[in-house]
Amino acid sequence: MRRKATAIGAAFAALAVLCAMFATAASATPAWKFESKSLEGTEVVLGAAIDSSLTIPGLTTKCANFLYKVTIKNEAGTGKGEVTEVPLYNCTTDQPEVCTVGSIGAEKLPWPVKLTTVSTSNYIVIEGVKVAIKYAGIECALGGVTVNVTGTAGGIVDNATETATFNSTTFGATGTELRALATKILWTGVFPTEAFQWHREQPLSVS
Repeated sequence: MRRKATAIGAAFAALAVLCAMFATAASATPAWKFESKSLEGTEVVLGAAIDSSLTIPGLTTKCANFLYKVTIKNEAGTGKGEVTEVPLYNCTTDQPEVCTVGSIGAEKLPWPVKLTTVSTSNYIVIEGVKVAIKYAGIECALGGVTVNVTGTAGGIVDNATETATFNSTTFGATGTELRALATKILWTGVFPTEAFQWHREQPLSVS
């Protein structure tokens, strides 16, 4: 009888440990932090892509000036926000003698933003992305066509460099996808994250 009671007690103890582990995992959602302290209220993050390109099968587009503005906040301990501005200037293709960029612009802003953790890495996911690109050129296969890039984009956050990197690996990890002309496309880019409102010059991290 005593042995049975001991076994039952051990089982309950193990169950309590498992419940505590699952509770900790469930609460371990990433948040925006400045100097290791969770952000209270909102903050504005501005920046320009260090390097970014958008590849539709057969044609890659780059913008010398790929700017962005994001308002960030924490809700119930989870980092969220929205992309409010995406100015794109001086855009060219990898076939400049054939295809040029007549116009390009972000549409249906703001785009919702959220943080998520996959395995041990933290990611930023941008939802509701829509960019309209109109190419030009008599011999350009897409000349006169407005290409709408839509979907979601996931990038990995690097606290050490204060950047977010988007590529095929980060899209796969986050289950995100951008499409255009009924096909999956590739977007790559490295974006610095720097606050320009209440936390200027304070290191921004996600954890």
